[in-house]
Amino acid sequence: MHRTLCKLLVCLLMGNISTVWAAPEEPTPTQPLDTRIQDVKRDAIQLNRDLLVLEEELLFPANTQLAVFVSVDVGKMFVLDSVQIKIDDKQVASYLYTPLEVQALHRGGVQRLYLGNLRTGEHELVAYFTGGGPHARDYKRGATIKFTKDTQAKYVELRIRDSMAKLQPEFDIKLWQ
Repeated sequence: MHRTLCKLLVCLLMGNISTVWAAPEEPTPTQPLDTRIQDVKRDAIQLNRDLLVLEEELLFPANTQLAVFVSVDVGKMFVLDSVQIKIDDKQVASYLYTPLEVQALHRGGVQRLYLGNLRTGEHELVAYFTGGGPHARDYKRGATIKFTKDTQAKYVELRIRDSMAKLQPEFDIKLWQ
């Protein structure tokens, strides 16, 4: 069954669907129809997962991959409204948060904000955070980091933390190896 789905996929990709239907396989009469349908569904789901993984590997190979994540620690000093990312003075991502998304970040969630390709060498990442700060003031702050992209995937975390000493929110960027 799995072989038939793979053959169908290959022929569809090659543009030759007639070869798939030229020699159909006979179903075994000993299996009930429901069992065969469930087998086909399971095979189709597995094939879909494999294709998604393959697509991500082709579009974002590890040697050029850059992923940027957003996290919030505590978050009592700052209520996040939006984030904008620039890499080498080119805007690559921006995101406007809903109250439910902000709550998820406050509960420890991490959002993948950007996934893209980046050539090896020196780069500069600038992140702009907008939202509400202490005393109901509007905030727009930025954080910058210069880094070297090598042949391995690079992971960057944009962190928003409360500074109880300063009674202000802090914005920083952490590179993960």
